Amino acid sequence: MFSRLVWGGCVLVGILNLDAMRQYLSRSLSSVNENKLRGILAEIDFRQTLVNLGFADRVSPGGWIARSTEEGHFGHSIIAMFPETIQPDRAYDSMEAPSLPPGLHSVSATLFQRGISPYFCYPRIDSDNDPESVLWTFLQLGLPTPQQGKVFPFEIPEFSQRLRKYPFLKYQKDTSGLTDLAVPDVFSKENMRVTFNSYYYAEMSDIDAIFWGNRFTYPIEIKEKSVATGSPRTGPYFGLDQGPFVKLAFYAAKQSNLHSLFVVREIDNKDDRNFVNWWFITYDRIAEFASWVNQGGGPNMLGGSSSVVKIPKSEFQELNSASLGTL
Repeated sequence: MFSRLVWGGCVLVGILNLDAMRQYLSRSLSSVNENKLRGILAEIDFRQTLVNLGFADRVSPGGWIARSTEEGHFGHSIIAMFPETIQPDRAYDSMEAPSLPPGLHSVSATLFQRGISPYFCYPRIDSDNDPESVLWTFLQLGLPTPQQGKVFPFEIPEFSQRLRKYPFLKYQKDTSGLTDLAVPDVFSKENMRVTFNSYYYAEMSDIDAIFWGNRFTYPIEIKEKSVATGSPRTGPYFGLDQGPFVKLAFYAAKQSNLHSLFVVREIDNKDDRNFVNWWFITYDRIAEFASWVNQGGGPNMLGGSSSVVKIPKSEFQELNSASLGTL
């Protein structure tokens, strides 16, 4: 345990090591299949790519979007949560809010204007290597004046409180496929999800990233894909599962300066998985050029079968500094 001196005494704070994070993830993740692992690694590689291209201050961290599920009010209340990444073997006491990730203030202002309440969430760890001792403080962003952080749980309009405890930590999954680099980011998001969902009923979906462009703000869906060639009508295409497609449509429906992007980390094939290139397409172009006939897909991130929307590869743009500069 670590201690921090405060007026009248000290506060004991804990740390988490990588093993504790992995053990937690083995219990919280319902699926750790290859698709999910590749998606996680693609998100990490995407952020590093934007750093290399000089756009590090234009992309948000990952997080969650949650909406109310009460009958008659489904989806009427929406929040976005961006957790600080808990680094292993570091003490966290949440006495002071840390510096916000670059670009998050600007991204949050857009979300707030479109009816989505954004929060930056930072942790306190009460016991060494006890992930269930993590407490999260929610700092609301996007408002004209600075806000004080609120320790979760607190009342969120139109979200229904869970009346019975649900066993979210019920799985026994092998997390050895997660790299040490990926574990802190995945753990922080998962602990945040379980903390929120343990208190509120909500429909939740992950936010891979949000890009702050010159004209618009773009929530992003990131996938690792090999190009499919079995469609003579569309030509070579990338497939997008229906769930992520609907989520991109949700963002686009907010209109104004909130748009959305589908980003693909192209690989040569599913066996060798050699990197080919990065591509992206805006939702406007997906809606215009995606095939109206769905295609059966492979296993999704939860391990079930998927149905995909076919998007011609010819409608994607190569992701580079010049193309990002046009957004």
